[in-house]
Amino acid sequence: MACVSLAFFLVGSSAVADGAPEISVQDSVVVVSLDDGKANAVGHGLIDAVNEALDRCEADGKAIVIAGRPGVFSAGFDLKEFQKGVEATAALVDKGAHMFLRLFAHPQPVIAACTGHAIAAGGFMLLAADTRFGASGDFKIGLNETAIGMSLPVFALELSQARLSRRHITASVIQAQLFSPEQAVDAGFLDQVRAPGEVLDAAVAAATTLGELPGKAYGANKRDIRAPFIAKIRSSLNLA
Repeated sequence: MACVSLAFFLVGSSAVADGAPEISVQDSVVVVSLDDGKANAVGHGLIDAVNEALDRCEADGKAIVIAGRPGVFSAGFDLKEFQKGVEATAALVDKGAHMFLRLFAHPQPVIAACTGHAIAAGGFMLLAADTRFGASGDFKIGLNETAIGMSLPVFALELSQARLSRRHITASVIQAQLFSPEQAVDAGFLDQVRAPGEVLDAAVAAATTLGELPGKAYGANKRDIRAPFIAKIRSSLNLA
């Protein structure tokens, strides 16, 4: 794994075996529902499900929604894998980095239904999405890497540069400030805050509307406006 720190995003928890993400289709919208019963840790199963949903969306859909469980969107990478050692950690982080890049560069609308806490890797899923709906409540959203003594790899820095408000990037990336959902809108992690019971419906409705835009133009404009960031991330991951 090139240019990616091997030890960061340490707030995740081990996923439960029977909590695999579910993929459903609502008209032309592919919905990935994340629920491991705990922190929605970013592990191999979650990454595989997101990639499968992206494949299905490219083949038959027009937009994709990534939704969390009540109270939690995602709180970081899966510590169960990190505990296996350096090689397992590197493999998971590298796989996650490729997923974040794929979400960020995906030519169709990518909508996040942030149903609660989104920290570390959960925050980067929000930064990689196009439109982000967050649940109101006593939730924390942001990047805690500095607070736990970790530096960020290229993909994380580029996503932050691309999506975070210039007024908040120092507080967020360097100073590890975590935000309430309302503050997260101003910071650049979210676009709208809704009542918890409205978040998924709002995300699906937005995905449906955005999916009706001309697909070639949507994909081309996303690719072109994000080209410098995509290129740097791809280069750091040794992608052609």
